[in-house]
Amino acid sequence: MISKAGISCAVVAKAFDLEIDTSVNSILLVVLFGVGTDYILFLMFRYRELLRAGEDPKSAMIGAVAKVGEAITSAAAAVIIAFMALVLSSLGMFRALGPALAIAVAVALIAGLTLVPAIVSLLGTKVFWPSKAWRAEPKGARFAAVGAAMGRRPAAFAAISGGLLVVLGIFALGFNPTFDLTSGSTSDASESVVYNRELLKGLPAGATQPSDVLLQSENGVLTTDQLATYRAALGQVDGVGQVGQPQLSTDGTIANFQVTLSDAPESDAALDTVAGPLRDVAHASAPQGTTAVVGGITSIFVDFKDAMNRDYSIVFPVAAVLIMIVLGLLLRSLVAPWYLMVSVFLGFAATLGATVLVFQHIQGDSGLIFTLPLIMYLFVVALGTDYNILMVARLREEAREGNSPRDSAALAVRHTGPTVAAAGVILAGTFASMMLAGNSTLAQMGFAISVGIAIAAFVMAMFFTPAITALIGARAWWPGHGDRTNPGPRGESADVGTPPVATVDQAGDTAVRRG
Repeated sequence: MISKAGISCAVVAKAFDLEIDTSVNSILLVVLFGVGTDYILFLMFRYRELLRAGEDPKSAMIGAVAKVGEAITSAAAAVIIAFMALVLSSLGMFRALGPALAIAVAVALIAGLTLVPAIVSLLGTKVFWPSKAWRAEPKGARFAAVGAAMGRRPAAFAAISGGLLVVLGIFALGFNPTFDLTSGSTSDASESVVYNRELLKGLPAGATQPSDVLLQSENGVLTTDQLATYRAALGQVDGVGQVGQPQLSTDGTIANFQVTLSDAPESDAALDTVAGPLRDVAHASAPQGTTAVVGGITSIFVDFKDAMNRDYSIVFPVAAVLIMIVLGLLLRSLVAPWYLMVSVFLGFAATLGATVLVFQHIQGDSGLIFTLPLIMYLFVVALGTDYNILMVARLREEAREGNSPRDSAALAVRHTGPTVAAAGVILAGTFASMMLAGNSTLAQMGFAISVGIAIAAFVMAMFFTPAITALIGARAWWPGHGDRTNPGPRGESADVGTPPVATVDQAGDTAVRRG
């Protein structure tokens, strides 16, 4: 599956002239295992449930694909859209990353709905060997008890889970992107670290990676007075430590000034200096008939930051609208997609806020890796949407069985909770291992992704989404009435018997009975 995804990505990259960075391979692998694991777990949990209901292995697999196939396909479509939205990025590496990851998800979806069911159908119950626990329905007392409690008090669950997301999300306002990618990556005794430390004992902090100002004349050779005056203007900029003698081209029409900043080139102060006063003075002080541009690594960071902010303002809204369309088609509703996307947004903000709280406020870091929002977008938003779709699809299924909105929420948590929890624990644990790398950048990434997945699984999908759905009731499925199996001539359900009542037995299990 991985090799096919890689070949497909290469073909697409060649066809559309996209530049695929080597880092795509590692991200591709993670995405394949992440979404692939989710889809297989969703399928196998339902397969096991139908086996316990007495169906033979092949019929059980057919039923499992029929019941969760639509939810898995919709989840994959939402993730594919989220990734494909990256083609709107102004940065080439992200434009190439989007289609590559979208292809990976499509391959995982096809394998999850064809290859995996075929293999499991051939193996039958041997797929669970040597365990025989699948034969007995797990008590699921914890999930059943949580579901029953939610069915009784959905407002309390919505307020607590939503309040937690909002409180953590407030800290996201303090997010400060940093471009220091080397912090903590090597020991203090390594030669490169020693070099930087010794170099800065007698020079400004920007000496490790000086900036450059290029002055080009359109009216002949640059004069000595012009060069001296321009150099003096650059040296007076607040935040500039020193300006070197200009390096002239052979014909004397181009001069390059090496500008050493007072602050470290990747620091916020250095970025502010280049983005503001240095560029302003470089442009305004250029002699008549000349043009000036500011280069160097700090200038690259400034442009990259501007491009990222532009991309966030375009990519995220476009992806949100398209994902809402997918949710609307899945649920035949104009209401549910809105609060589902609000849930995903709150989960994103809470994840970023939790990372800011731990690393900027508690640990004292100056900021977080500048690509962190994009990384969270790739993993947290995509997988969080998966979990939400799975839970709300089960909610709709339970409603179609004739259960009330609150009973549907209770049953959905009872039956789908273990699936979401298993997927969340596996993926969160996998990414949490990145925190052991001893590198602050990897630690931030590992923490953000693992916490984001945990929030998506155990707060959003497990509590917030079903609680809100229970509160909204049948209006959540308006106007398609996707909660009704056989609507009558006036939109009434064909099953007009006594509404079901949820009860809780001594083991905490939820039972549905009709009066």
